[in-house]
Amino acid sequence: MSAPDQSLLEALLDSWNRNNTILINLLRAIPDTGLETRAMQGSPSVAELFSHIHYVRLVFVAEDAPEFASELPREEWLAEPDRERMAQLLQGSAKAVRDAVKNRAEAGCEMDVHYDHPILLLQHMIWHEGYHHGQIKLALKLAGHPITNKEAGPISWRVWMNKTKNK
Repeated sequence: MSAPDQSLLEALLDSWNRNNTILINLLRAIPDTGLETRAMQGSPSVAELFSHIHYVRLVFVAEDAPEFASELPREEWLAEPDRERMAQLLQGSAKAVRDAVKNRAEAGCEMDVHYDHPILLLQHMIWHEGYHHGQIKLALKLAGHPITNKEAGPISWRVWMNKTKNK
């Protein structure tokens, strides 16, 4: 890869790291009873949504870059009640996505099944997780456990917008 291409790839991978940090920050900000919360009867619980995100990451890596695959959870919507265990699982699946995208992009290879370019996997995952992030926050709000803008700012928007390098 040329230096500008490598710089762009690193910026995109940094966005993925920030996305995962925000997701884990949200997980840790949820009140103790919040993991069982559902937006409505028949909807997945907050814990099930986090498990689904983890599962989807691993499925797409397994299908599109199997050399980075790990064992899939036995169920997609299985609620993990241990918040720190779920954070560890999310860290692991985020690393698998990052490594798959980085390797395939540097090698100039498309993904095996779904994407013409590895960056499209990254963008799909960020979009997918943002969708569920909103569902989680709405479920909490409906249940009387809203995460206020004052609480959300430092754990989400500030993570996206802070510069990490001194200029």
